Amino acid sequence: MAKEPNEILIISIKRLLRRVATKQLKNIIKKTHIVDLAAVFRELSTDNKAKLFSYIGTLEQKGTLLSKLEESTFLDLVKDIKFESLVEIFDQMPADDAAELLGILDEEFSDRILKKMKTKGSDDVEELMSHGEDTAGSLMMPDFIALGEDVGAGEVIKSLQNKFIDVEMPFYIYVVDEYEKLVGVSSLRQLVVVHPEKPLKDFMARDIVSVKTYTDREEVAKVVSRYDYLAVPVVDDDNRIVGIVTVDDVIDILHDSATEDMLKMAGVGNDYVETQTILRGTKIRLPWLFASFIGGLAAFFIIGRYEASLAQYTYLAAFIPVIMGMGGNIGTQSSTIVVRGIATGMINIRDFWKIISKELAIGLILGIFYGLFIGVVASVTYRTETVFISLAISVGLAVVLSMSVAALVGSGIPLFFEKIGVDPAIATGPFVTTAVDIVSVSCYFAIATILLGL
Repeated sequence: MAKEPNEILIISIKRLLRRVATKQLKNIIKKTHIVDLAAVFRELSTDNKAKLFSYIGTLEQKGTLLSKLEESTFLDLVKDIKFESLVEIFDQMPADDAAELLGILDEEFSDRILKKMKTKGSDDVEELMSHGEDTAGSLMMPDFIALGEDVGAGEVIKSLQNKFIDVEMPFYIYVVDEYEKLVGVSSLRQLVVVHPEKPLKDFMARDIVSVKTYTDREEVAKVVSRYDYLAVPVVDDDNRIVGIVTVDDVIDILHDSATEDMLKMAGVGNDYVETQTILRGTKIRLPWLFASFIGGLAAFFIIGRYEASLAQYTYLAAFIPVIMGMGGNIGTQSSTIVVRGIATGMINIRDFWKIISKELAIGLILGIFYGLFIGVVASVTYRTETVFISLAISVGLAVVLSMSVAALVGSGIPLFFEKIGVDPAIATGPFVTTAVDIVSVSCYFAIATILLGL
């Protein structure tokens, strides 16, 4: 079986590190994309991380690598970098990347680095770090191009070639008035197709979508995704532009958000399993599994009440797993769809009853389909029993009720949590499944009691 390119790279670098083949290692580093190199660091020992890092040529490359490392790998590597070298690296990093990494470090240590940084970028870093952790202000890049309304297209192009040559991502030209307030925006394409003397105010777009410095980062991601922007301006309360959030940051936000929601829905916290200690992993999962445990006990006591009936009609027990399983599956489906819709902005809490009624209708239709199917199976399998018709109806109705209620619970609970301001992701997984299991067993035996005279 052929090895993956990254696997070959990891094996090659490990072998060269053992041989202390400095020249070959430096050649590989030059030819390898920094993201692929970051993946290699995850697989190296602490000593080898430090050795490989020392072979990276420029401060800019070292800074880019640090910004691409996973948090645990970054913290492990930083321990072996001399303080003076670390300061030099942070001095050359984009302010948003530097602020993010300094936020991971110990507060006292990051303050020491900030005090030693010599470039004016350190002020930008401190400004970014002053904003809330998950806000647009903490994510934004302070490097952007903002010009007056009367500046001509030709003059803007000259500014791009000279004054703004160091701006990392000049996707848009932002237009400000005499009070430095954001009034318009122009793409680079618009800039090159108009007459050089035409002022920005004559061709700029005035319907600007912007975010505040305190806007939640997931809301920023939704804005960029909804309007297909490459960057979105960040403004203060006076509508003065203070930075931009670029599409590459948004991709990271969406990735982190999706991962976070998946982990929460599974009831295992926010951290990857490889970054959790055994104790932390146990503490996080314990309360969620306790919810399942309580639900299981409740189902046990419900079934226990009908022990004599089960002894008389043993075939009743055969259908418990399928009834609970079908209910649990559709409950998980509904909750996943709703949580995902809320996260992406496709579902609005104002449509509470519309969404619930839609999921309930789907659950009812699917319940009728599978209820009829399982009812036929029950009647054929136990056709020699005198109560096989009642059994088939009991099982079929139990599936219909189980799946309908499960769809209702699976969609309703996340919406309710969203309405009261609680992260809806925590309402799924064990919580929904446990509630559905209890309802499924209760419905099954309630129907069987009536139809079979238990």
